Amino acid sequence: MTQKFDTLAVHAGAEPDPATGAVAPPIQLSTTFVHDPAGGADAFSYQRANHPTQHRLETALAALEGGERALAFASGMAAVAAVLDTLQAGQRVLVPEDCYVGTRGYVTEVLPGRGVEVVTVDTTDLDAVRAACAGGIALLWAESPSNPRMRISDLAELARIAHVHGARIACDNTFATPVLQRPLTFGADLVMHSTTKYFGGHSDVLGGALVFARDDDFTARIAQRRLLTGAILAPFSAWLTLRGCRSLPARMAVHCMNARKVAESLAAHPAIERVHWPGLPSHPGHAIAARQMRDFGAMLSFELRGGYDAAAAVVRSTRIFTNATSLGGCESLIEHRASAEGEHTQAPPALIRISVGLEDADDLIADLAQALVCDRP
Repeated sequence: MTQKFDTLAVHAGAEPDPATGAVAPPIQLSTTFVHDPAGGADAFSYQRANHPTQHRLETALAALEGGERALAFASGMAAVAAVLDTLQAGQRVLVPEDCYVGTRGYVTEVLPGRGVEVVTVDTTDLDAVRAACAGGIALLWAESPSNPRMRISDLAELARIAHVHGARIACDNTFATPVLQRPLTFGADLVMHSTTKYFGGHSDVLGGALVFARDDDFTARIAQRRLLTGAILAPFSAWLTLRGCRSLPARMAVHCMNARKVAESLAAHPAIERVHWPGLPSHPGHAIAARQMRDFGAMLSFELRGGYDAAAAVVRSTRIFTNATSLGGCESLIEHRASAEGEHTQAPPALIRISVGLEDADDLIADLAQALVCDRP
């Protein structure tokens, strides 16, 4: 029987424990497993290769994204690096102008030293992407919505462009999650998640994941690299992330509902020059987002008319929003993104990024209103 998404989120990878009948999946902490003395194929042999709790999580992640196979990693950056490290000297990779600072740091500091050419392009400009691909491309890295300016890229068109040039397309889907967007259905070859964020959902577990459209040789290469580098997800982290999958659709519904109210309130505030949230009709990518997303997410950013000093003052003045990096937890977070990103930042100096949590939206709006006092020193 075909299951709808919310049902799948609850039940994927959640078969009762055959040994005890436990409904809640057990945590298997063993680092080693009994295997065939003759060296035959076994489901598990050593934790660094795979383990039962991670296997359950990967089964769930593949089902939720609609892929053939998923691989869990110790962090989102470990997942990013596992893909980028497949690039060889002389190959070219396209990355978005607006993207996660860790991804930008890796392509800036690591790949050029290996002879990989990095091309930065505005992936919302399809003509610019086509022009950049004209010289050949091995990988197109997409991020939509992007971090921190919430730019929306047309994933189906990017996939077509990449495939015309014989390249793979990977999409960072952390901000959207499969609840809101499934890039594989638009032609992406693989999807990356920092599962630390919405999948974990409580700011208490680090992790990353890749979900592949096809379980092929490329997928096997990355799985082998994970084995050799030891970038496995620990059993307790895998268990917490799997538990987060169960409530992901319900949490995302409240996150998005609150974000809409907060974004509309900020858009009407005289101290704010612009609000970056794709659910606003004024957002340049609104029409594309409405076509490829089920809802518009709970991440947004805004730029203040008063510049850097005004932005820093607002971040210091909130009482419910916590000034902290990360996103996707129950609590609402706020940060001056340029300061948080440091050396590799391309965030505008007056930009503030917020992760809208699960508090009452009216309280969040009131907190931002008191912090946005126009004459605040």
